[in-house]
Amino acid sequence: MRRLFRACGIAIGLFVAAVALGTLVPRPLFGPDKDDAPKTRRILVLSNPIHTDIAVPLDDVVLRTFGFLLDDGMPLDAPEVKYLVFGRGSREFYIATPTWDQLKPIPLLKGLTLDRAAMHVDVAGPIPEPHPEVDGFDVGEREFGAMLAFIKDSFYEDAEGPLIIPGVGYGRFDKFYEADGTFTALLGCNTWTARALCEAGITTGMWNPLPLTLRWSLDLHN
Repeated sequence: MRRLFRACGIAIGLFVAAVALGTLVPRPLFGPDKDDAPKTRRILVLSNPIHTDIAVPLDDVVLRTFGFLLDDGMPLDAPEVKYLVFGRGSREFYIATPTWDQLKPIPLLKGLTLDRAAMHVDVAGPIPEPHPEVDGFDVGEREFGAMLAFIKDSFYEDAEGPLIIPGVGYGRFDKFYEADGTFTALLGCNTWTARALCEAGITTGMWNPLPLTLRWSLDLHN
């Protein structure tokens, strides 16, 4: 029993050390390339205790990139819609757990180990700033386009385009799609958010498995 406790203590210590290093060591290591172009685009990171999403303001560029969402019934042309909100996660856990009181053992186990990945897309009206769960960043047009391309490439596509997961959603307008690749907790939703932000020229920590450490790294390096 003592050996078991010691092994657990070592494992926890290694995890804490890895999280600390992942927060302190920046990505990219030497900072993004300097760009003197005006930062005319504002993107938002939305956080809850376990998950982060990226919200992008809806305009013609975003509509052209994600026009398939309109074809699938999302009300992108409604005047009250101001943002598209993107997240990536464990397919089983994501779909089965709209709220914590709906948590089930099997989806949780898949989310903590290995699962297929899914993309979640929602719409939002005006998002207030400042807000304790919202972090905003100004980026240039080139970086904004690179981030949109990264998000679009995160969807799994066949010959007809991105594959919607039929019949599932948290509300009236949100949609789930098959995502490219698999999901593990060590490279989960928050590390995907960090990668998207890096595409937008924002420095994050090298490894950010938790929303809290991602936000710490964003505060530290930007």
